[in-house]
Amino acid sequence: KGLIDFGLLFRDPDLKKYEWLTLPAGDVWGVLMRRDSPLAQKEYITPQDLWDKPLIVSAQESDHWPMSRWIGRDPEELSVVATYNLVFNASLLVEEGLGYALCFDKLINVSGDSKLCFRPLYPRMEGEASIIWKRYQVFSKAAQKFIDALQECCGLEGQK
Repeated sequence: KGLIDFGLLFRDPDLKKYEWLTLPAGDVWGVLMRRDSPLAQKEYITPQDLWDKPLIVSAQESDHWPMSRWIGRDPEELSVVATYNLVFNASLLVEEGLGYALCFDKLINVSGDSKLCFRPLYPRMEGEASIIWKRYQVFSKAAQKFIDALQECCGLEGQK
């Protein structure tokens, strides 16, 4: 609708609709859980660890779930007890003991006296970050300078 110039995605952009730059930083997928969970004693979480657990997954990912291959099961074979739009809401469900949230690292505070902890997935799964914009977008000078600066500082020339 032309209301925003850019978006930030952690999944593959629709190449028919958008131009994009892949950023040199991404995020690590893992499991947000209660500190008193048996899985909290593990250094990392394997697919088999989750096959019989109540899972809380992103509503945005439930239709096109990138974790299906990693987890080795179709979503219908798993016990998905809830979906979330905001990971903070998922953290409240986890804190109440309702399940294990699959999410990115560093979005929820798990330090200090938090009742929650995060464990990365193994084999490791990362979300690649991309800045996207509409194809054939005519930018304001400020927006064009932003893209130019991003390309220069991150060494992203020619990735559009």
